[in-house]
Amino acid sequence: MSNIDELQGRITAAMDRIAQGVDRLGGASAGPDPEMVQALEDERTANAQLTARVRALKTKSDVEMADMRAQVEESEARMAQFDIELQRVRRANQQLIQACADLRAANAEGVGDSDAINQAMLAELEGLRAARAVDIAESSAILSALTPLVDGAGRAPEHISEEDA
Repeated sequence: MSNIDELQGRITAAMDRIAQGVDRLGGASAGPDPEMVQALEDERTANAQLTARVRALKTKSDVEMADMRAQVEESEARMAQFDIELQRVRRANQQLIQACADLRAANAEGVGDSDAINQAMLAELEGLRAARAVDIAESSAILSALTPLVDGAGRAPEHISEEDA
């Protein structure tokens, strides 16, 4: 009988330990720690804010890139026009050189050639027109390069904030 009492006491002690373990497990599974839940929410909020900032920066970058491409295309068009005008000056100068050579030859023979004089005058006029066109194209290219700098000088410099870094 003492054996039965001893076994019954051991069983009762084991049952008490099991009940305590179940109580601890039940308490732990009742819900997550409120501090952990708040930390998780804070991280989710920070992640959403960072995602929004990355999207905003990408959009801003895309807009700036499009503006830069437009400026490059405009500059290329101006340079192409400048090159055309330079070619025109070269042709006019070549005509002027030829007309002057013809005039010198006619003058050396002692013959005044009105056609050579007219050709020289036309070549000189074309040279002046071409030189003026080159000056206009060059001024336009310089002005287009300086305009953004002058426009930007009137504004306060934009600094990168800590949020954008």
